[in-house]
Amino acid sequence: MTDCIFCKILAQQIPSHKIYEDDRTYAFLSIQPVNPGHALVIHKHHHADIFDTPEQDLKDLIVAAKHVATKIKNVLKPDGINIGMNNEAAAGQVIFHAHLHVIPRLSNDGFKHWPHKDAKPEELKAIADKLR
Repeated sequence: MTDCIFCKILAQQIPSHKIYEDDRTYAFLSIQPVNPGHALVIHKHHHADIFDTPEQDLKDLIVAAKHVATKIKNVLKPDGINIGMNNEAAAGQVIFHAHLHVIPRLSNDGFKHWPHKDAKPEELKAIADKLR
């Protein structure tokens, strides 16, 4: 896509700090990192989000994310790593080229996980029945 910033990175029209590449995927450092080493893993095929991405391309992304996460763990030595994907604007997706975030986490980085709610068994059953 001509207006996709990630496609422009792949075409070397926009610079990036590459940390991993294979014949199907490309990973680079985020210019707005949560923590130092925060990387983005993209497929070389343009897909908008998880719903638009073929299963094989999703497999390529997660395998590449594992390589990146392992490198980050071994080199930067974070206390943990989050791997996440935002899909559609309501979920926080800003760049509409499917990508995984590989985020080094530090015990004292001040970030919290999403708040959790207790679900009643009957609510869980009703949702599970709908989804099945």
